[in-house]
Amino acid sequence: MLPLDALCQDRLGLLTEAPPPAERALPQPRPLTPEGPGALSELGALLEAAGSRRLFGDVSPGTLGELVASLSRFAAPPEQQQEAAELPAKDRANEAVAERAVEVGAVLLRLLAKLEAARAEETPGEPVVGAILRRVAAPIYIFAVTHVVDQPWTSERSRAVARELLESLVRAAGCGSVAEFLRGKKEDEEGRFAAVMGLLKLELTKDTWKRNPATKHVFSWTLPHVTRPWLSHYLESVLPPSLLISDDYREENKILGVRCLHHLVLNVPGADLCQYNRAQVVYHALYNHLYSREAPLLQAVLLCLLDLLPVLERAQHRQQQQPRAPSRSDEVLQLLLTHMEAEHRLALRRLYARSLPAFVQRLGILVVRHLKRLQRVIVGYLEVCDGPEEEARLGILQTLRCTIEHAWPRMPCRLPELLQALLRMMWDVHTDQGLTPEPVKAALLQGATECLILLDRCSAGQVKILLEGIYSSCEESCMRDSDLLLTSFVQ
Repeated sequence: MLPLDALCQDRLGLLTEAPPPAERALPQPRPLTPEGPGALSELGALLEAAGSRRLFGDVSPGTLGELVASLSRFAAPPEQQQEAAELPAKDRANEAVAERAVEVGAVLLRLLAKLEAARAEETPGEPVVGAILRRVAAPIYIFAVTHVVDQPWTSERSRAVARELLESLVRAAGCGSVAEFLRGKKEDEEGRFAAVMGLLKLELTKDTWKRNPATKHVFSWTLPHVTRPWLSHYLESVLPPSLLISDDYREENKILGVRCLHHLVLNVPGADLCQYNRAQVVYHALYNHLYSREAPLLQAVLLCLLDLLPVLERAQHRQQQQPRAPSRSDEVLQLLLTHMEAEHRLALRRLYARSLPAFVQRLGILVVRHLKRLQRVIVGYLEVCDGPEEEARLGILQTLRCTIEHAWPRMPCRLPELLQALLRMMWDVHTDQGLTPEPVKAALLQGATECLILLDRCSAGQVKILLEGIYSSCEESCMRDSDLLLTSFVQ
């Protein structure tokens, strides 16, 4: 009879044989090598029957680590060419991967159950179990996360097994959550994130990251679980793959990479981000995406920039001698206004209008540098109805309100054009017989009235004087109500 270590090595050799081509595997009920199903069944039976003392005493941690890694590779998604098209939603090859994942997951569950039981025994005990866990935890985690989320290579059954495996792994490691498993229980305690990244970084290079379609998803699923203050310790290992994924030509990958960058911006101290010009590198990567025409990507980029700009400008303020030199916020706002003036797609107009108030608020009084172009954008967007919800107009009214509040000394000279645009919009809203709901109309009229009130206050009552003539000749009760509301606020 073979020793247990030799038998594991023998089963390991069977499992590491390459799976057959899809065309040969498809007709088979189980798309594995001829010896693969038998190897898995025999290995599962071996783990079930072997006692903890013999299993973990005779088999070295290194052998178990190699076995787990081989099992994970055996159930990995099919390797893709670097420039291959996107994976189909479901095909026979991916269904075969899901079947293999269920079988491999069952074997790994048995292994973790044995490890949990062995921890409470005197022999082999906690030291041996801890050494084995350090070798197998990272590959088991990567396997579980590869199959835990709905992907083309997963099935409902494989996802259930992967969820059970992930919960068992966290429990075997003595942790209460995935985040605790990755980062450690305390700030000075090292979790398993370094080991996981040590395996992932081999596939997260420029030449290899697209070959395994699961790698980017494992990385992007794992990263949000590591937060401040732990994440700064791993910045050098997580920033390059985030930039690499965001620089891809596919929109899906760009969004994935930008979200990873946003997580870094939120959870790494500004001083660490600015060291070695890392923040500038991230900024330029995001700024290039502002030329995109895809609304989901632009939304992710703008949200990330709003959190990155304060970090950049604090560092810039410490270095520069002129306190009000043009900043990155000026650069971003200038490009946004340029795009907004010529934009005709409703999805992008709505996105720009929703995002603009935050950038105006960010600049404060310094928004006066952009008032000429900003005024053209505000007037142009107020003139155009963008559908039942009127998202663009509501966003632009908020932008105008923020602009008046911060740049009120410059408003009197711009009063005639702004007043005309607001009144024209109010009349359009009142006479609209389309599908615009009444609450939306009320919100537009309320927003316009608030802007008129602010304009009146910063122009020493000029709006009230100009509106007197309009009120005397206005027969529409709604317009009278708006004017009466203005008069009551002014008084």
